[in-house]
Amino acid sequence: MLDDADDIHPLFYGAPKSAEFKKLRKRLVRDTREAIEAYGMIDAASRRAEGAPPEKWLVCLSGGKDSYTLLAILHELQWRGLLPVDLLACNLDQGQPNFPATVLPAFLEKMGVPHRVEYQDTYSIVMDKVPAGRTMCALCSRLRRGNLYRIAREEGCSAVVLGHHRDDILETFFMNLFHGGRLATMPPKLLNEEGDLFVYRPLAHVAESDCERFASAMNYPIIPCDLCGSQDGLQRQQIKRMLDGWEANSPGRRQVIFRALTNARPSHLLDPKLFDFAGLMRGQPGPFGEND
Repeated sequence: MLDDADDIHPLFYGAPKSAEFKKLRKRLVRDTREAIEAYGMIDAASRRAEGAPPEKWLVCLSGGKDSYTLLAILHELQWRGLLPVDLLACNLDQGQPNFPATVLPAFLEKMGVPHRVEYQDTYSIVMDKVPAGRTMCALCSRLRRGNLYRIAREEGCSAVVLGHHRDDILETFFMNLFHGGRLATMPPKLLNEEGDLFVYRPLAHVAESDCERFASAMNYPIIPCDLCGSQDGLQRQQIKRMLDGWEANSPGRRQVIFRALTNARPSHLLDPKLFDFAGLMRGQPGPFGEND
């Protein structure tokens, strides 16, 4: 079973044998399976006609702790027969200065992981279009997403799979709340604008601290996320510090807030597009109690 250290995918070779690590590994597998099942990520794949080839997912690998964790856990689930899809790891080298271009190909070859590595110099485009001193992340993200969609189509993939975890989702929620004036965050599953590709976030229920502990324990070759020099002082970092402070004062606060995102009550918010306030009539029971 999952604790049998002699029956593992190569991505787990050299894993610590401690009880603490085994608990971490089981929690990661459990949380990822929970998200995949809760948001119907393999529902379509499980209903494919008998004899039809399995669907293929493009698993995006940046070289950070989160994407390494995503890659390992998805391959663990596939290895166990719990994920009926083919997996293709993909790294998009965007031309950032000092990017160690040989690290990921060497790692993926060593692990026997099917992969595609592609070079697209979006960094130069971003530097040319974004004024000095401005945040580059938004344009960089759009260019990266467009290339990943193209690669997914070329490889016959049905989904682009990203390594965003629970804390990314919470931070995005507060960024939208404080700076965008809307209640929204990264969804665990969405359909792209063209309607031909899904975007999945199987780590939606996974804590960032678990990703960090796992990748560190496995000694994966981490590539720093600040190569472009645009990370310091971002709004996301401010939100992260705010959440860290809340968590320090009240342990478990992050999970409580995350649970709230799964328990929305449109009748107790203020958006008439989500709830028919005008249509409420006396003499009929409300959807919830006054204080719910």
